[in-house]
Amino acid sequence: MKTYFVTGISTEIGKTIASAILVEALQADYWKPIQAGELDDSDTHKVERLISNKTSKFHPNSYALKTPMSPHAAADIDGVTITLKDIKPPKTNNHLVIEGAGGILVPINQTQTILDIIKPEYHVIVVSRHYLGSINHTLLTVNLLKEKGFKVAIIFSGDEHKTTEDIIKKMTQVPIIGRIDEEPYFDRNVILEYADKFQSEFLGL
Repeated sequence: MKTYFVTGISTEIGKTIASAILVEALQADYWKPIQAGELDDSDTHKVERLISNKTSKFHPNSYALKTPMSPHAAADIDGVTITLKDIKPPKTNNHLVIEGAGGILVPINQTQTILDIIKPEYHVIVVSRHYLGSINHTLLTVNLLKEKGFKVAIIFSGDEHKTTEDIIKKMTQVPIIGRIDEEPYFDRNVILEYADKFQSEFLGL
C-alpha cells in the first residue's frame, strides 16, 4: 500500500478536490494532519461528502485549529505548539492520502514546515494552478522536493494555460497526472469521473 501526500503551490488552488479524486480513485483513506479554520466544514468533511465508495476511512486531524492562518500562527492563537511527535500517520492497511496545509514551506512552528511532515517513502503530488508567478512557485516546489529525494507528480488545476503548463513539464521532467478543469461545481459524480480518468496514472506513480 502507498501513501500519497497532496500539496500545492499556494492556498485555494485545488488540493482538497485533488485529494478527493485520489481518495475515490484508489478507495484510499484520507488524513489531514493540520486543519486551520473552518472546523465545522473542514477539508475532511468536504472530501467525505465527495466520496462515493464505502471503503475509505477519514482519520481525525492531529491538530484542529480555530483560525484560518498559517498553522504556526493559528496554533499560537489557540495557545498550543505544533510538534512533529504528535503528528502520527494513522495506522491503516489501505492506501493513505494525506493533504497538507498550504505549500511545503508553510511553517508549523518556529523551526519546522509542512515539508518536515513528508516522509521519504511518500509519493508527493503537487497541485499547480495558473496565476502570475505560478511557474516560479511550481518550479521552486517541485525542485525542492526532488532535491530531498521525493517521487513527485503534478496535477494542473483550473483552465488550461498551455505556455505555463508546457514550460513546467519541460523544466520539471516529472509525471503529469492531468488537469482538473474549472468545473461549474464538484459533486460525487464529477469526482467519480475524474477518479476513473486518473486512476491508472495514480497507480503508476
